[in-house]
Amino acid sequence: MHPHESHRAARPHRAAGRRPVLVLATLLAMAVSLLPGAGPAQAHGTIVSPATRAYHCWQAWGTQHTNPAMQQEDPMCWQAFQANPDTMWNWMSALRDGLAGQFQAKTPDGQLCSNGLTRNDSLNQPGAWKTSTIGGNFAVQLYDQASHGADYFRVYVSKQGYDPATQKLGWGNLDFITQTGKYAPAQNISFNVSTSGYTGNHIVFVIWQASHQDQTYMWCSDVTFA
Repeated sequence: MHPHESHRAARPHRAAGRRPVLVLATLLAMAVSLLPGAGPAQAHGTIVSPATRAYHCWQAWGTQHTNPAMQQEDPMCWQAFQANPDTMWNWMSALRDGLAGQFQAKTPDGQLCSNGLTRNDSLNQPGAWKTSTIGGNFAVQLYDQASHGADYFRVYVSKQGYDPATQKLGWGNLDFITQTGKYAPAQNISFNVSTSGYTGNHIVFVIWQASHQDQTYMWCSDVTFA
């Protein structure tokens, strides 16, 4: 299947066909973790809608990451695969332990999209990341292989006028939108977010505080507000 066809067929914000995509994601991630040099995949999760940067790149190119067309068709995923393919193979493992809620103090500006992880620095790079189209009211969906649950999620949107194509993301570039309550352990967790006044390309930045221990995940999802 052509990469664009794969991307269209499996766009995370579409409900149809999501379950097969997630089943395939689990199986392929497990298989890839056995490849030499792939690194140990850990059973955790990510935001699949709107798709995070690593998840999009894995979803669109994971089965054909050596395809030279990626450099022209999806240059940000290409640079990410060139920098460290493990960033995409382990899309479910962008975690840090023991932050004790000090997200801003312990995550420098310019490192938010990688969750402060050096191995995932390619996700911090500004450029023409592929976007998901959303409205002012949209749903956020977490897929968690290990069903950890959540103490809460914190959701931010980049400020109007911030340009993700030319700027790394800093805390000062974000508007805080909402913090959810607690969620019981489940593989699929979704919740609705309401915003207003955003147009064009933005980053939806989500922090997931997992419930099983002090374990924090942070992601950037590139979106276009329609």
